[in-house]
Amino acid sequence: MIIAPSLLAGDFGRFAHEAARADRSGAEWLHLDIMDGHFVPNVSFGPAVVAAVRPHFSRYCDVHLMCSKPEILLEPFVKAGADGLTVHVELGAQVTPLLWKIRSLGRRVGLAVNPPTNVNEAKPWLSQVDVLLIMTVNPGFGGQSFIHECVPKIQQAAAWRRELGLKYQIEVDGGITLETARECALAGADTFVSGTALFHQRNLGAAVRKMRQTVQAAHTDSLFETLNPAGTHAAR
Repeated sequence: MIIAPSLLAGDFGRFAHEAARADRSGAEWLHLDIMDGHFVPNVSFGPAVVAAVRPHFSRYCDVHLMCSKPEILLEPFVKAGADGLTVHVELGAQVTPLLWKIRSLGRRVGLAVNPPTNVNEAKPWLSQVDVLLIMTVNPGFGGQSFIHECVPKIQQAAAWRRELGLKYQIEVDGGITLETARECALAGADTFVSGTALFHQRNLGAAVRKMRQTVQAAHTDSLFETLNPAGTHAAR
């Protein structure tokens, strides 16, 4: 189980400080949302910010490109220190060359699916990705409420992973709190991006630990349900 604080919820005037907080928290990943004002109705930050925070976070930097032309940004973000790059299935014909380019740059490959998009749109590329990101809010702004109707997409992604014998991670992003993280973990998610629920806590380390404990417990419960037929709870 991976916890990934989202820098979008951090203090924009103290990015280096916020990245260092995330590093001290023990979070496995730092998630960085890149918005271009076109693919989504907001602008966040670019490669220079990633390069500035990279020395302050010692683990995995997860760069999510919510951009109409990510092809022009892949190399700059790799140079800035991205460990993984995620693009959107909504880009259609651009997806195949984008995934190939990310792989050729030696970075882990991610593919994201927005709430209005059928998760079946991602299926042709599942064997080519390391991470499938299920968006649980409409991208563009932090602090939104979780869209519960996205949970079946997580369940479907987990079913495909089992059926096809693949190993991609199932990442969720948007409105992730302790409660919704548990819901997603029960559905099959294993990587949890959380902004407000983590960065807005005074003790980020304690918040990360609590979320990790919550999703690990949910994962254990989910495995128990899978291995035991309905009606066996009394024997647990």
